[in-house]
Amino acid sequence: MRPVRPIKPKKLNRVPRARDAIRPVKPTPKLAQHNLGTTAVIDEVAGRRAEAEAAIAEAEKAHDRLIEAIDILPEGIVFLDSEGRYILWNKKYAEIYNRSSDLFKPGARLQDTIRIGVARGDYPEAVGREDEWVAERLDKLFRPKGRHEQKLADGRTILIDERLTSDGGIVGLRVDITELKQREESFRLLFDGNPVPMIVCARSDGRVLGVNEAAARHYGYSRAAFEQLNIRNLQAYESEPPWAAEHSGEEQAARTWKHVRADGALIDLAIYSRHLVHNEQPAVLLALMDITERKRAEARLAFLAQHDALTGLPSRNLLRQKIEDKLGQMRRGSEKMAVLVLGLDNFKSINDTLGHAAGDRLLRGVGKRLRSILRQEDVVARLNSDEFAIVHGGLARPEDAAQLCRRLLQAIADPYLIDGSSVTIGATVGIAMAPNDGDDAEKLLKNADMALSRAKTETRGSFSYFETGMDARAQSRRKIEIELRDAIQRDVLQPYYQPLIDLSTGRITGFEALVRWPHPERGMIPPSEFIPVAEDTGLISALGRVMLRRACNDAANWPDEVRVAVNMSPLQFRVGNVLSLVMDVLKQSGLPPSRLELEITETLVLEKSGQVLATLHALRALGVRISMDDFGTGYSSLSYLRSFPFDKIKVDQSFIRDLAANREAQAIVRSIVSLGKGLGVTITAEVVETEAELRCLRAEGCHEGQGYLFSRPRPNAEIVGLLEAQSAADRRVMVA
Repeated sequence: MRPVRPIKPKKLNRVPRARDAIRPVKPTPKLAQHNLGTTAVIDEVAGRRAEAEAAIAEAEKAHDRLIEAIDILPEGIVFLDSEGRYILWNKKYAEIYNRSSDLFKPGARLQDTIRIGVARGDYPEAVGREDEWVAERLDKLFRPKGRHEQKLADGRTILIDERLTSDGGIVGLRVDITELKQREESFRLLFDGNPVPMIVCARSDGRVLGVNEAAARHYGYSRAAFEQLNIRNLQAYESEPPWAAEHSGEEQAARTWKHVRADGALIDLAIYSRHLVHNEQPAVLLALMDITERKRAEARLAFLAQHDALTGLPSRNLLRQKIEDKLGQMRRGSEKMAVLVLGLDNFKSINDTLGHAAGDRLLRGVGKRLRSILRQEDVVARLNSDEFAIVHGGLARPEDAAQLCRRLLQAIADPYLIDGSSVTIGATVGIAMAPNDGDDAEKLLKNADMALSRAKTETRGSFSYFETGMDARAQSRRKIEIELRDAIQRDVLQPYYQPLIDLSTGRITGFEALVRWPHPERGMIPPSEFIPVAEDTGLISALGRVMLRRACNDAANWPDEVRVAVNMSPLQFRVGNVLSLVMDVLKQSGLPPSRLELEITETLVLEKSGQVLATLHALRALGVRISMDDFGTGYSSLSYLRSFPFDKIKVDQSFIRDLAANREAQAIVRSIVSLGKGLGVTITAEVVETEAELRCLRAEGCHEGQGYLFSRPRPNAEIVGLLEAQSAADRRVMVA
């Protein structure tokens, strides 16, 4: 409703002139004087009237300006007289009380509109205590003591500020603070329910003004006790509060604060602060991110970056730094320094038979023994799975390093008690002497490693010094790796096939695919030269894929009864894609699965991997035959023959060589053949080279033979000729 304008005063009646009342008479000197006085009065009255009308007009303009001014205010304004009757109000006031605005009239009492509004339900806080609430509201109206809030039925919150005027009237201000209250409520919910510990502190002196439940729980105080503290009571070392200096968000996040919990424990924190007003005083909101675990993890990561996680010994990176430090010390004197690389002998076999957990405990035991033998100033580090490095300074001559090696080898050879079992292991050591064998860490480690390789080849279980010629052999090995990688990519490697002969009929039953590398400069490189390099570098997996595809493509064109056998590396099974690879190759080549035989080693089965066994069973279900290669070597055990039903067992050549003259070998072969017959497994003898060996194998009932006695490995073109000759012989027999 528009504010009511003040009532205009009635216009003054025109003052009648004298001639309107009496007929004029001939003037006399006295009458002339009287007329002059009347005219002056009339003029004065007219002037006053004009002034009054001008004042009224100006008042109307001022009133209009006042109305316009209060109407555009964003707050509600109301003017009441001393009895609380409406005089004037603006649009915003009417909008705020829109449910009661129909009652606003000049002269109407505010208390009457309040009572009607209570009856209508406009004020939810009055429900159930209507008279008491009205009395309280009127007391605040006529005896205002400050601002207060009022809830309306539609959910809005109104801030009321009322003041008395000098004449006893009342001026009231209304502000809709609904959004502000919602923000405060959201802040309260965010603050109290936040899982991040939060504290509100007085900006002036650091007093704790408020804490959320997460902060109280995290620090171990009750909320009441917490709010009696100062932020400085929580800080372990810092004297200034977090907001004392202005920092960017990144700077705040980068800084770590130490706080003390109620139990005295120290915690690391990243603190984020924000200035705000709390209960009308300047304050700071602190979000306290506990980074204690993160700091511990960072310290752990920093340690692991320089140390081996299993043994706690320095890693290769830290070892290099320590070698360089010791080289610097050595250069200032005349003494020598030895860098040893120690490799455990046959550690993989122990890992395979006892399990990786036992292998890990063994490695930790070896690390502790090495550390206990060496001096405090010596360095021992772990290089890889089964190799350690030792740096030993203060030597007068190279021979002194040999004495240390003997002590190390003797200590390592003593039995270890692991899971109630006694385990023994040997070691081999390579030695590089500084400064003669190198003047930097990388070269010394490289030369000691080459000395270790030579010792493992020639004098396993002992030690060897580095010699200049070893570097040339290492370079040669590296060259083979590079050229082999190139040969695989360019599809240079070729499969050669060696026949598998049925010893009872003399017929060819299949061929084993053997890889050959025709080199443009060196001719045919023997597998013994590049297969170990392929296994060490991981190239064996790519090489195996190439051979499988080539062999299956060739065999698809052989007679239907002839199979092809392909060796599979344990690495290919560990990669986990053997099944899909075999299925893809068989599909592309068109070779029936029953004509493919995959040869695996004992080592793969001894891993007892669920994934490996599942793959083998899936291959056999596909129709592929599985053969155990080199049976009788390593850790042969009958238990793994139960874990998987092999189709064939190939007896290792060590039992076939000089079989006719070796009664023990004959007994072993006899047992294996008997085992094969009992299990329904084909037994194949490898590397049969003499007629005497062949006679013994036939006498023992061995099923198949393979070796140079029958044929050397041949390229596919020659294999086709052999098979055609066999087919021709079969036809002649049939004709005869």
